[in-house]
Amino acid sequence: MPAQLIDGKVVAASITNALKSRIAALKAKGVTPGLAAVLVGDDPASATYVNSKAKACAKLELYSEVIRRPADLSQAELLDLVDSLNHNPRIHGILVQSPVPSHIDELSITLAINPAKDVDGFHPHNVGLMLLGRNSLLPCTPYGIIKLMEHYQIDPEGREVVVVGRSNIVGKPVAALLMQKNKMANATVTVAHSRSRNLAEITRRAEERIAANKKKSEAMEIPAKELYQIYKVLSKRQRDQKLPVRLVDIWQVLSESQHLSALGCSVERINKEGGQWVFNVKSISGVPDGTAL
Repeated sequence: MPAQLIDGKVVAASITNALKSRIAALKAKGVTPGLAAVLVGDDPASATYVNSKAKACAKLELYSEVIRRPADLSQAELLDLVDSLNHNPRIHGILVQSPVPSHIDELSITLAINPAKDVDGFHPHNVGLMLLGRNSLLPCTPYGIIKLMEHYQIDPEGREVVVVGRSNIVGKPVAALLMQKNKMANATVTVAHSRSRNLAEITRRAEERIAANKKKSEAMEIPAKELYQIYKVLSKRQRDQKLPVRLVDIWQVLSESQHLSALGCSVERINKEGGQWVFNVKSISGVPDGTAL
C-alpha cells in the first residue's frame, strides 16, 4: 500500500481559511476574539511556542496579549494575574504556558482559569464535559489529531485503535475522543503505556496506532510489514525535558504504511534523495538535521 504523508501545514491552512468568515461574523457584532498567553520564566522553547500563538492571532487579525513574568513570580501573583484575565472583557481565551517554575502548583493555576476561557482544555470542568461527549474546549494536540484524521478521511469507526501513552495532555484525552459516539470516533480503544506487558503484541493487532508517550517505545520497533498507521506525537513537554528520541526505520514504514503523521514540529521536511527518505528534523534534542534513513 503506497505511503501517504499527512501534511499538518495543509490542514492548518484549511482550518485558518475556514475561521476567517467566523471571525468576520463576530467582528460584525462588535466582538474581536482575544487570547492572553502568560509566560513565567525565560524558557526558550516556551517563548517560541507563545510567540507562535501571537503570530497566529496577528495573521487572523485577532486581539492578543503575551504577558511575560520573571521566574521568581509567586504563585499568589500568578493567581492574581489569572483572575484579572478572567474578568477582562477583551480576553476570551487564557493560556498559561507549561511548565511553570517548580515553586508554583500548576493544578492550582489551571483550577483558577475560567473554564469558558480555558483554551488548553485542561480544567476539570472541560475534561468532564469531554468525557461526557458534550461540547467543551478540547485539548489542542488530541483535537489536532482528530482534525488531521478528518481532513484525510481516516475514519476510525469500528476499528481497533491503540494509544501508546496515558498523559493528561495527549494519551487520555485522545482515547476519550476516539471512543465517543460521534463522527471520527466510535473506535475500540486500548490505552497502553510504559508499564504495559507485551507492548509490541498489543500494538501489532491494532488497525491504527497513536504514539503519545515521552520515551522510546518498543511499539515503534515493530517490523514495518506489520504496521498499518503510525501517528507520532512529540509533545512540547518532551522537547522541554530534552528526552532522547530514536528515529526508527521510517523509510520502511513509509513504503508499507498507508499514513504517516509527523506532528509537534518534529519533522520539517520529508523527501526522497538517492533512494533514501531524508528528514529535516527540528526541535528534537540529539537528532541532527538532515537525518537520512
